[in-house]
Amino acid sequence: MSTGNMNLTLKVWRQKDNKAKGNLVDYKISEISPDMSFLEMFDVLNEQLINKGEEPVVFDHDCREGICGACSMYINGRPHGPKEGVTTCQLHMRSFKDGDTIVVEPWRAKAFPVIKDLTVDRTAFDRIIAAGGFISVNTGNAQDANALPIPKFQADLAFEAAACIGCGACVATCKNASAMLFTSAKISQLALLPQGQPERYRRVQSMVAQMDAEGFGNCTNTGACEAECPKGISLENIARMNRDFYSAKFVSEEEV
Repeated sequence: MSTGNMNLTLKVWRQKDNKAKGNLVDYKISEISPDMSFLEMFDVLNEQLINKGEEPVVFDHDCREGICGACSMYINGRPHGPKEGVTTCQLHMRSFKDGDTIVVEPWRAKAFPVIKDLTVDRTAFDRIIAAGGFISVNTGNAQDANALPIPKFQADLAFEAAACIGCGACVATCKNASAMLFTSAKISQLALLPQGQPERYRRVQSMVAQMDAEGFGNCTNTGACEAECPKGISLENIARMNRDFYSAKFVSEEEV
């Protein structure tokens, strides 16, 4: 009697480091439950490789709940795989069929160099945040909750922008390897709130400059980033960032 488990062929990118030449390696894996997550399937693969005395596949993961943004696999030509609105760790094997061949690659972008196998260096995102993705405030007691009234519409937009988990799927899927969706989300989550106004124009100039310095490409409004983003971050954030960036040219040096 069939158990409903699957036998699959994996074509996994193996690469020693960012200077070595990588290649796709075939692995046969059997008795995979459709209720497993994609990362649990890789756990099974790695356990088999270790038992054979082979080196396991290196891949990023942390929370496995779609929150941290660590998991980053390009699965059958799409970041995070075939399902919309999910990260790799939320992708279940029932999205595939028995006998399928699954190609798994790392994010591919100049600004995301391969560390090993499926793991890439995404510290470029950290440097963009460090360039201005914060507000400068004195420490002390927190203000009362109602001290800064914020319209619900604005609060909702800020919350939606803040949902970005920094996974890098937008960069991986963009033909230009642009980070404008990520950068604009981090700018918008502050630009939409009163707390973000004092440094609004300095912030956008600094973060865009850092984004360019990291080697990310520019946006050509294809929209692949929004379509593949697991959190559905809107292209409207890019438009807002562009408006702020050009507005900053007309703000005095004292204000910037």
